[in-house]
Amino acid sequence: MNKTIFVVGGCRSGKSGQALRLGESLPGRRKLFVATCVPEDDEMRQRVRRHQLDRGPRWTPLEVPLELADCILQNGPKADLMLIDCLTLWVSNMMLAYQEHKPIDDHIQGLCTVLDHPPCHLILVSNEVGAGIVPENALARRFRDIVGWTNQQVAAACEQVIWMVAGLPVPIKPCSVLNGSL
Repeated sequence: MNKTIFVVGGCRSGKSGQALRLGESLPGRRKLFVATCVPEDDEMRQRVRRHQLDRGPRWTPLEVPLELADCILQNGPKADLMLIDCLTLWVSNMMLAYQEHKPIDDHIQGLCTVLDHPPCHLILVSNEVGAGIVPENALARRFRDIVGWTNQQVAAACEQVIWMVAGLPVPIKPCSVLNGSL
């Protein structure tokens, strides 16, 4: 059975590095890196280049700003592993593309449906955005809410969830406490 692993944490918590290490440890040579970022400025383009150098040539890149479920269904059967980095930017892209909530929710539900029966191993990365103060404006609050709902649904759908804190992986799911034993 193919694994689904969700790596979540704050900014600069080590999420992407942990996801890459996990991806490198999983068997198979056909590894796809699904980037959701749409670099709009020089600083973001430099970040993308640094990430590409960190990954090296072992990963085949795909740029997928919106259609994650379709990408997984189309490319997953030909891959051993897909690493999706990150859901936070995916939500931002959807908010820019759709004014209404329904198409965003449909994309999230589509992704979670794919996570139920993944065609290959999947590692998904996202930011935890709800640990800070309540944002002062409606757009930022809507973003925080949609990312929070997305993270909850993806975490529920994934077999394993890892929370990154200060570069350290903290396993959240599976957790023996959740299963009724210590």
